Amino acid sequence: MTKKTGHGSPAGERLVTVRNARFQQWQSYLTTRAKRTKAGRFLIQGVRPLTLALEHDWPIESLLHRVDGPALSGWARDVLDGWGGEKVGVASELMAELGERSAAAPELIAVAKTRTRPLSTLAVRGPAPLVVVFDRPASPGNLGTLVRSADAFGADAVIVTGHAADPFDPQCVRASTGSLFAMPVYTASDAGEVVAFRDRAQTRMQIVGTDEDGTVTIADHDLRGGTILVIGNEAHGMSAAWRGACDTTVSIPIGGAASSLGAPSAGAVCLYEITRQRMEGAR
Repeated sequence: MTKKTGHGSPAGERLVTVRNARFQQWQSYLTTRAKRTKAGRFLIQGVRPLTLALEHDWPIESLLHRVDGPALSGWARDVLDGWGGEKVGVASELMAELGERSAAAPELIAVAKTRTRPLSTLAVRGPAPLVVVFDRPASPGNLGTLVRSADAFGADAVIVTGHAADPFDPQCVRASTGSLFAMPVYTASDAGEVVAFRDRAQTRMQIVGTDEDGTVTIADHDLRGGTILVIGNEAHGMSAAWRGACDTTVSIPIGGAASSLGAPSAGAVCLYEITRQRMEGAR
């Protein structure tokens, strides 16, 4: 049921202690993309993701907090005290289910609103913008990992093209470790839409695709100027349309028994090389 007050929950605050309709709705955001998309809502958990979401003014609808079990930490208490929106006290057993954990229940979970950013709203600035494209990523975890790398290496934006994993899937949110809330993620239907974006940008940007049969190794290609870096689908690589759109394709030399790098790993290596070249060029 949903009450207005209860143990561990201040008067006037809602309390959820059983699997009622509202709890089931929150739970559906974890497992069903269609539910997340229709409601425009998803869940955020974890100290760093939630902290970054709040720091970057991500739209949050409700803040759920554990009302039984061990006392809340100072971090959780400070977040609750500073939160002016709806607070909902939730039984530990239910918080554990929403946190997808078999043991300890998370202290806080945010019910947040999704942000859909069409490519038409992206404006890049500066002499050498860096945009990362992930073409039809199948794994939400891989998408979150690449968003994290793009954030770490100073990219301006991530663009997800084609039929792709959901950026608001809990696996993506967790894998990004909060970078999802700091790094703008845009969507585009196909390569043509990104090429049109490049052509209308005020700064020249080369489109560089990654491929094991690339025409040049990445260290031998000049990446100091404006760059759109394209990472292909995990199983099939870049689409034919993307291969045709690229100004060049680069490969990453590897050894050992591995036949190739995974998509997010390849993205991280490329982003590091771009950063290395630009830092050396600035000396």
